[in-house]
Amino acid sequence: MNSFPLYRPTVDAGDLVAIAGQIGLVDGQLVDGGAAAQTDQALANLQSVLKEAGLTTSDVIKVNIFLTTMEHFTVFNERYNAVFSTDPPARTCVAVHELPFGSLVELEAWAHRR
Repeated sequence: MNSFPLYRPTVDAGDLVAIAGQIGLVDGQLVDGGAAAQTDQALANLQSVLKEAGLTTSDVIKVNIFLTTMEHFTVFNERYNAVFSTDPPARTCVAVHELPFGSLVELEAWAHRR
């Protein structure tokens, strides 16, 4: 799964697990379909990384969200809320100038091993 040198999708820090930024990539290619499709894929990638670490979205305690424009917030928020529908984690959402691979959306998270 790790196709980028020196990229670690997770780092354990005691009971906490830092999850690296997830964007809408599949097999190294950004998915088509704009912010909605990229959000769906970034969330799916996050869930995959969590699963590999033995965690689920219910273990996530904090999510940092990066959007290239706040115009994508509504569509992002709808999809995010579908994944984190019960006891959602704390979150921060900011607009940034640019993201890797021309992505429109990136998520990073912290999870707690219970």
